[in-house]
Amino acid sequence: MHLHVPRPRSLAGQLFAMQAVLIAVVVVGYALFTYISDRGQAEDAAGRQARAVSLAIADSPSVVAAIGTPDPTAPLQPYAVRVMRDTDVDFVTIMDPYGIRWTHPDPAQIGHPFQGHIERAQRGETFTETYTGTLGPSVRAVTPVLDGDRVVGLVSAGIKVEEISKRAQEQLTALTGVAAGALLLGAVGTYVINARLRRHTHGMNADELSRMHDYHQAALHAVREGLLMLDGQYRVALINDGGRELLGVTGDVVGTSVADLGLPAQLTGALLASEPRVDEVHLAAERVLVVNTSPVSGGERRGTVVTLRDVTELQSLTGELDSERGFTQALRSQAHEAANRLHTVVSLIELGRAGEAVEFATAELELAQALTDQVVAAVGEPVLAALLLGKTAQANERGVELVVSRESRLDDGLLPPSLPARDLVTILGNLVDNAVDAAQGAVPSRVTVAAYTEPAGDGSELVMRVSDTGAGVDPAHADLVFQRGFSTKPSGEGGRGLGLALVRQAVRRHGGTLTVTEAEGGGARFEARLPLGDAGRGTATPATVAGRPDSGGVA
Repeated sequence: MHLHVPRPRSLAGQLFAMQAVLIAVVVVGYALFTYISDRGQAEDAAGRQARAVSLAIADSPSVVAAIGTPDPTAPLQPYAVRVMRDTDVDFVTIMDPYGIRWTHPDPAQIGHPFQGHIERAQRGETFTETYTGTLGPSVRAVTPVLDGDRVVGLVSAGIKVEEISKRAQEQLTALTGVAAGALLLGAVGTYVINARLRRHTHGMNADELSRMHDYHQAALHAVREGLLMLDGQYRVALINDGGRELLGVTGDVVGTSVADLGLPAQLTGALLASEPRVDEVHLAAERVLVVNTSPVSGGERRGTVVTLRDVTELQSLTGELDSERGFTQALRSQAHEAANRLHTVVSLIELGRAGEAVEFATAELELAQALTDQVVAAVGEPVLAALLLGKTAQANERGVELVVSRESRLDDGLLPPSLPARDLVTILGNLVDNAVDAAQGAVPSRVTVAAYTEPAGDGSELVMRVSDTGAGVDPAHADLVFQRGFSTKPSGEGGRGLGLALVRQAVRRHGGTLTVTEAEGGGARFEARLPLGDAGRGTATPATVAGRPDSGGVA
C-alpha cells in the first residue's frame, strides 16, 4: 500500500496561518479588554448616577419637610416612584436614621430594615457600594438627609447590576461587529500578501528555500566561469569567485556601481549596455574575456546577468596557430620558389651548362644558410629565432623586407622561467605583424627588429623594438592604438585592433612598458621592455655590439 506523506506547508501558507492566528488573538484580546473596560466604566457611571440622584433627594426641602410629618411614607413614596421613573434608576429608598424604610419599589418592603451598609451615612458621609439586596445585586449610593447638622434620614438610590450588564452587552455587540470586520479585513489582506509571496517563493517551504540557497551558493562558487549580476541601477548585486578573479576585483564590491570597479572603458561600456551582448571579446587587466550579457526583465528592467569566460590561453593558442599558418604559407611559397630554382638548375644541366647550374644552386644555398646563421647568431633563443625566420619569409611574400638589427643579441637560456615563450611570441609576433601591415606598399617596404638585454636598476630588462617604414602613428593616437578595436586599417575577418591590445596586456602582466614613437625616416617604432631581474646580467648589450638602433642588419 502506497503511503502518502503530506508535503510540508509552504512558507506562504505557514505565514498566512501565523498571521491569521495573530490577528485573531489581537482582535479577541482587544474585544475582551474593551468589554471589561466598558463594564467597569458602566459601573462607575451607574455609581455616579446613583450618587447624583441620592444627593438631589437628600437636598430637597420637600423631603426634609416630609420627614418631619407623622407619616413620612405618605408623601415620600409617590415622590420616590416619580424620581425612579424620571432618573432611570432601579430603586430609591428613603429611610429613617436607623435604616427603617419609608419608601421602596416594593411597598411590601416598607417598614423593614434597609439591606446594606449605612454606618458611614449615619456619620454624615455619602458613599457608593455594590451590594445584594431585595432586588438583587446593585450599585447603590447612600446619602444622609441633614436638618442643620443633624441626620434626620437616609436616602439610597441604586441601579441593578443586571441593568449595567445589559448596557455593557449592547456595547459588546457593536464591538463584536467591529472586531469581526477587523478580523475579516486582516484575513483578506494576509491572504493577498501571502498569495504574492507564494508566487515569489514558488510555493516552497522554509526548508526547501534553505536547501535551494545552499545549492545556489555551492554552485555559484564551484563554477570556474565568472558570473556577475547587476541590479536595475547597474550596481553589483552578486559576483562569484570566478568573476572576482577574471575581473581582478577584491573586497566587498556588492552594491558598487560597475563604473566604479576600475575596469577598462570598453569592458565597462559592455556591462552598462542596455542591449544584450553575445560572445564579445574584451580585455581585462591581465586576461582576454568573452562577455555575454542578458537583461532580466519582468515588465520592467530589473537588472543584467553577465557571464565571463577566460580565453587568454585560447587567444594565445590562436595567435600561435596563426603563426603556424603563416609558417605553412611561407614554406609553401618557399617550396614553390625552390621548385622554380630546381627547374632552372635542371634546365641548365640539360643545356650542357653544368658549371653554371652548380654556381646557381650554390649561391642560393649560401644565401639561405647565411640568413639562418645570422638570425640564429643574433637571437639564440630558439622560439624567437624560429619566429623571426618564419616572419621573414612571410614578409618577403608580401613584398616587405624584414631586417634583424645588428644590435640584437639574445643568447639561449637567458630568459627566466617567469617569462614564458608564449608571451614572447604574443608580443614580438603581433608587433612584427602590425609593422608588416604598415610597411606593405611603402617605399621602401622595410621592418627592422631588435631584441637585446640591457642593465636596468638592480637587474636587467629585455628590449624588443620593431620599426617600420609605413605612414607612422598620429601622436594623438599614441595611446589609442593599444586599445582593443582601434585600427587605421579596414576591418578584416575576425575584426582588427586586438593584436596591439594583447601585446600591451602581456607586457603589463610582466611589469613592463610599451611605447610607440616615430621611427627614423618616418614610420612607427614600437618598443617593449620587460624586467628580467638578475637573469640578464653579464650578457652583451647594445653598448658592446656594433651598430645603432634600427641600423641595418641581416635580412
